[in-house]
Amino acid sequence: MTNSTNLDENKIKTLFKEALVEVIEENQELVSSILIDALEDIGLSRAIEEGEKSQTVSRDEIFKVLSGE
Repeated sequence: MTNSTNLDENKIKTLFKEALVEVIEENQELVSSILIDALEDIGLSRAIEEGEKSQTVSRDEIFKVLSGE
């Protein structure tokens, strides 16, 4: 019974992998978009964490820098 179960599990794994590859191949643009969004979210999250550790500045100081003063 154990050999049969292992064969069934291996067959299911193989079929799942094949199906996943097929979905990715057929929807490359969607997968690419999802990955780009995920990477942007990770970058934004890291920037927020870094910003939380930095010194705060006033709104006026920010606008002085932006206006070139």
